[in-house]
Amino acid sequence: MGGPTGGVDFIEGCARKRARDSRDAETGHTARGDNALMSDVLELQDVSVVREGRALVDQVSWSVKEGERWVILGPNGAGKTTLLNVASSYLYPSTGTATILGETLGTPGTDVFELRPRIGIAGIAMADKLPKRQTVLQTVLTAAYGMTAGWHEDYEDIDEQRARAFLDRLGMTEYVDRKFGTLSEGERKRTLIARALMTDPELLLLDEPAAGLDLGGREDLVRRLGRLARDPIAPSMLMVTHHVEEIAPGFTHVLMIRQGKVLAAGPLELELSSRNLSLCFGLPLVVEQVGDRWTAQGLPLS
Repeated sequence: MGGPTGGVDFIEGCARKRARDSRDAETGHTARGDNALMSDVLELQDVSVVREGRALVDQVSWSVKEGERWVILGPNGAGKTTLLNVASSYLYPSTGTATILGETLGTPGTDVFELRPRIGIAGIAMADKLPKRQTVLQTVLTAAYGMTAGWHEDYEDIDEQRARAFLDRLGMTEYVDRKFGTLSEGERKRTLIARALMTDPELLLLDEPAAGLDLGGREDLVRRLGRLARDPIAPSMLMVTHHVEEIAPGFTHVLMIRQGKVLAAGPLELELSSRNLSLCFGLPLVVEQVGDRWTAQGLPLS
C-alpha cells in the first residue's frame, strides 16, 4: 500500500498505543480496571427499551465474547440501532441489565465517561457531529482526545502516525488533506472507521457502514472490513445491516431481530439460514453462501 505509512499495519499501530497505555498504567493513569480482563465484552440480560409505551427492544438476552464479530440483521424499525446504542453506553435499558466491557450500566461503580473511550463508534450520527471544514487527518486525530473538533491540542507524533496508519489501511492515504465535507459517501464511511479505531477500542460498533454506497463503494468497504475482521488483534465488532451481501469475510456470528425481539443468535453457519431470514424479514427468502460471502433473494411469485 502506498503512502508514508504503508509499512505500519493495524497490529503495529495498536502496539504503539498499548505501549503508551502500559506506561500510563505504571503511573496509575488508566481507565481500565480489573473488569477489562473479562471474556464477555457485552452481556445483555432481559434488556428492554421502552419509549411512549412501545418496546423498541423487548427482553433481549445476548452475550458477545472477546474476538467475536457479530452482524445484526433485521428490517427497518426492528431495534437494530437501539441495540447498538445500548452497547455504546449512550442508551440505558428501561429494564434488564447491560454489562459492557465488565461495567454494568446504571450501577454506582460504573463511570460511562471512562467506559466510552473504550468503545469505537462509526455511523451517520457521528458523521453529523464532525466539522465539514476539518481535514480528514484532523477528523481522525481529534478522536485521540475524545473530541469532534480540534481546539489547540498538541498531538504527539505517535498520534499522527497511528491516524495515518489507520487511514492508510482503509485506503484514505491520498485524502488526508481533503476537507471532510468534500468526501464521497464511501470516503466518509472509511474515515469514520479509521476515527473509531484511534482510541484502540475493545469494542467496535458499525451502524450500517455500507448504507448509501454504490456497488463499487460497497465492495471496496466490504473488502477492507474483511481484512479488519480477520485480524486477530482487532477489537470485537458489532455491525448493523439490512443486507447479507454486506457481511464481510471474517464475521463469525449473526443476531436476527424483528419487532424488538431476537429471532436467532449464534454462529453464521448455523443461524443464517433461509428459514431464519424469511422469519426475520417476513418474506420467503433463499440465502446462499458463495465462497466466503452471502447472498439472499426472494422466491418468485406464483
